[in-house]
Amino acid sequence: MHRDELNRYLADLLEVARFRDYSPNGLQVEGRPEVRRIVTGVTASADLIDAAVAADADALVVHHGYFWRGEDPRLVGTRRARIAKLVAADLNLFAFHLPLDAHPALGNNAQLARVLGFVAEGRTGDQEVVAFGAPELPLPLAELGARVAERLAREPLLIGDPARVVRRIAWCTGGAQGYFEAAIELGVDAYLTGEISEQHVHLARESGVAFIAAGHHATERFGVQALGAHLARELGLSHQFVDLPNPV
Repeated sequence: MHRDELNRYLADLLEVARFRDYSPNGLQVEGRPEVRRIVTGVTASADLIDAAVAADADALVVHHGYFWRGEDPRLVGTRRARIAKLVAADLNLFAFHLPLDAHPALGNNAQLARVLGFVAEGRTGDQEVVAFGAPELPLPLAELGARVAERLAREPLLIGDPARVVRRIAWCTGGAQGYFEAAIELGVDAYLTGEISEQHVHLARESGVAFIAAGHHATERFGVQALGAHLARELGLSHQFVDLPNPV
């Protein structure tokens, strides 16, 4: 299909217009007009671009793209090298940040819930990017941590009483530690996100609400995979997900 048609389809599917975001959503770097094969990945790093070129992709679809608010806008250094790779390969780059976090079926939060066995009941926080609900069955924090480690292939950092039974939980993938206080106000037993900051350790101990830092990359691998599978199923595009290891 045509690049611009794909861009419109994705904008409608992910409701891009309703989000105030930190970077532009949609087509960020224009490549060849026709798109038949797509590669998806979490972050548009140089290695992921190389993998997309090796796969003979027409488009790369990611969660973390370019042109973030507050960044130096000059095309120098690693930014120049990345964009040069895309332009040389005539490769389209599509990126979706908050819209991909929040989509009720394909989004990172929805897909993480599927992987970890959470039942979503609602959303809260700025632009409703924080999900809340419950595990399919109540379980101690230590057992939940072991499940996270097994299913995300990454050992999480747990702050809280390992024996505390988690009956209600809130979660938001990526670097969403700033929503911890909003999660506490929901009356949950635990909050799960990708990263933790120093002050949130004290807040977890003092509030009694457990904090699970499961990895920024590890928690955000599933939405873009689901999006790629959707495009393959609904539009007949060829899709390959490339997962590049990242310990953070």
